[in-house]
Amino acid sequence: MHDKIKTIRVGLFLVMLNLLFGISLGVGFGVKENSFKAYVATGIKNNPQLHDEKSQSKIWRYGQRAHFHAIGLAAFSIGLVLLTMFSSLTSKLKSWCSILIGLGGLYPLAWLTMYLLAPSIGRDAAHHHLLTEFLTYVGVLGLLAGFFLLSANLFFGCFSEEATE
Repeated sequence: MHDKIKTIRVGLFLVMLNLLFGISLGVGFGVKENSFKAYVATGIKNNPQLHDEKSQSKIWRYGQRAHFHAIGLAAFSIGLVLLTMFSSLTSKLKSWCSILIGLGGLYPLAWLTMYLLAPSIGRDAAHHHLLTEFLTYVGVLGLLAGFFLLSANLFFGCFSEEATE
């Protein structure tokens, strides 16, 4: 079993890191929710020209989405990475596939980035910030690439060890 895990170790680590991030946010919200909300309120108060009456609730929702997406993506990504381990992909492609799936964990960081930036630069600017877009595209495209690579192998036999022999 240890030899099989070697090929997916990096991807599995990324997914578990994402799970830890989601759990930590949930614990943080449970213990100090008022501090998270106060961060938003202070930012809005210091930059009223950038906000409307919906900003407080919408920005707080960005933080919640970071938590929800991290937990949800990690939950199914663990399954995908383990499925990768048992697929017939070549060892090198198993590693790449698991890493790509693990990169999906960057997407929740985009929501956290919007939560952190929006109070000081506004919701729209935070949504289109370079870091937010980078995390979104790398996370989503990585996850999709890994998913399609795994699917091509499982359903069509592409990229398998037998096909390369």
